[in-house]
Amino acid sequence: MTRLTIVAAFAVLSATSALPATAGSEPAGHSHEMEGLSAGESGDPKDLSRIIQVSMEERDGKMLYVPAQVEIRKGETIKFVIFNNGELDHEFVLASTEENLEHAEMMMKNPEMRHADPNARRVAPKQTSEIVWKFTKPGQFEFACLIPGHRDAGMIGTVDVK
Repeated sequence: MTRLTIVAAFAVLSATSALPATAGSEPAGHSHEMEGLSAGESGDPKDLSRIIQVSMEERDGKMLYVPAQVEIRKGETIKFVIFNNGELDHEFVLASTEENLEHAEMMMKNPEMRHADPNARRVAPKQTSEIVWKFTKPGQFEFACLIPGHRDAGMIGTVDVK
């Protein structure tokens, strides 16, 4: 009986000890580090194929990325240097369209959500961030701002991996 109580207590402690680690440093934070990412994997900054600069802007009532389309060869490691040239916070979330649409639904419920993902950055106005990414799979992917309303205002770009 005592041994069973100890085993049960250990099981409860083991199950709950991971909860704070997955919650992120902020109440609405989250991370997909343990999940597979469709567009590839975090890259090694020492093994760059090239650097792509991306500007996030608001212009003429639209929100956009410049450039809005990039072509990449499978196996390339890209450093995205992301500059928010706008007046609002914006995001750069690199994933499949399906993944980003699913994530956008979560963002509607938690608009202040912060990302702790290797494929996503939230960038304040006039600030810069970087993502180093290795494209391991061919296909069409996207980068999008998932802050509610931004994607609908045009803040989406495509990545064609050949």
